[in-house]
Amino acid sequence: MSFLIKELIQSREGKTLEFKRDLSSPKNFLKTLVAFANSAGGRLVFGIEDKSNVIVGLENPLDEEERLCNIIADTIVPRLIPNIEMATIDGKTLLIVEVFLSGTRPHWIKKEGPQGVYVRLGSTNRLADNQLIEELKRSVLGITFDEIPLPELSIDALDLTAAQKIFGNKFLLEEEKMLSLKLLVKEQGRMVPTIGGLLLFGGEERKIRFPDVWVQCGRFIGKDKADIFDHTEIYEHLPIAVDKILEFLKKHAMRGADFSEIRRKDVWSIPLSIIREVIINAIVHSDYSQIGAPIRVAFFDDRIEVENPGILLPGLTIDDICRGLSKLRNRVISRVFRELNLIEEWGSGIPRIYKESKKIGLPLPEIMDIGTRLRFIVYLKKSFTIKPLDSQLESQLELQL
Repeated sequence: MSFLIKELIQSREGKTLEFKRDLSSPKNFLKTLVAFANSAGGRLVFGIEDKSNVIVGLENPLDEEERLCNIIADTIVPRLIPNIEMATIDGKTLLIVEVFLSGTRPHWIKKEGPQGVYVRLGSTNRLADNQLIEELKRSVLGITFDEIPLPELSIDALDLTAAQKIFGNKFLLEEEKMLSLKLLVKEQGRMVPTIGGLLLFGGEERKIRFPDVWVQCGRFIGKDKADIFDHTEIYEHLPIAVDKILEFLKKHAMRGADFSEIRRKDVWSIPLSIIREVIINAIVHSDYSQIGAPIRVAFFDDRIEVENPGILLPGLTIDDICRGLSKLRNRVISRVFRELNLIEEWGSGIPRIYKESKKIGLPLPEIMDIGTRLRFIVYLKKSFTIKPLDSQLESQLELQL
């Protein structure tokens, strides 16, 4: 046990771990406990200097434990019952509070009312807005945002001609198929579109109800956003948006030719297969309930950043998704993308991205929580050389970003 505690103490504070010297600031540690319960669980350790990880211990641990239990019971709503243990290291006693992802989320601080809901972003606690609170409620009920019906609309809100063109010869987009894909649902005796159906194939109505469902692309000179060279805004149907984003990136990438095989093969200065996977991941996992938050794609000299609105779903950490664990934020969008072979197995995308990066010698991509957005960074090679089989056919080609 002591070995496990020492290992825990040597860890860095993050989404599921925080240290406190003592119980002198209840408001701060209550935010952490609420955020743990609403996000992915975690451990709060009392008796550790949070800036230096030095063990200071608690003077009266039994009294402090009782006090802590009373504070939690009186202050957090719905009632939260964490696991509290004492551990002694080098003659100093710690209190370890373990909180699990709660099935009665969202929890809030009683004094702040139902709006006092906190979530965990990295090693910080953030007050949730109304959209995020609603997502926490849906996650408990097992409902995704894009499955919600829109009873005030009719099937005419969907551009079925464009949808059928996208699906091509895979199948006819008849009523039964649209019901199975949940583009439509039966509501009060008639067919109505779901939010997912509207997000995927909506016409003017989508622009009215979800004006922030678009993609902002920019090519910047250098390694920051001080000097923008080109930009575009993409409002296409979501499946089409994937290729439109790639077209913009290819426009500003460099292309060479590989003659090492019988047939010429185009070679790009950016890893298109990896970036395509990242773009699809962003579209499928965006939180489309957020206001003023389009997907953003930024192309710098040394990297490409793809940002989508939405924090990680409750129960997930960045380490989890890197290992292939996945939860669907948008079941309707995911199902349609799978039908179109844009995604393979759910949860396999990010491990595949890391595997491909290693294979071609790129620095490993990085995933970051940026406020209520998730940023995926694909780093680029500074240069690469293509060596043709026959030097008479093509001289050595050196591409520089």
